[in-house]
Parts: sequence; C-alpha cells; structure tokens
Amino acid sequence: MNKAIDDIRGQDSGELKVKLAELRKEQFELRFSGSGNEGQATGRARAIRRTIARILTVLGDRERQEAAKAGDQN
Repeated sequence: MNKAIDDIRGQDSGELKVKLAELRKEQFELRFSGSGNEGQATGRARAIRRTIARILTVLGDRERQEAAKAGDQN
C-alpha cells in the first residue's frame, strides 16, 4: 500500500486529475458491463475505488497545504 500512495504522491496535480477522470470513466463502464466477467469486474472495481480514494486524499492534502500557505502569507 505504501508503494501505491508514494507513486501517487510523486505525480503532479494535473496528472492526478487526468488519471482520476480516466478511472472514473472506467468505473462507470464497469458498472454497466455484462455479467460475463463478474469475478474480474468485482476485483477491478475495488482496485479502482481504492485508487480514486488515494488520489482524492493526495489532492485534498495538497489543496489544504496551499490554503495554509496562502493564509500564512496574509
């Protein structure tokens, strides 16, 4: 798990937002895919959900840090 979050923290915010959009699109497509790959879709959906949560956590931390820096400068 630490490797996954470190990889995400290593990317800049623009890349993370693009990746987030791609993951959300894939998540949406998995919801409506046929039931033929039920086992694989469940595992992939879980992985996508966790990655989205990690990205949102990192983006939120960065926004809070920027807001704190802006508040300190005033």
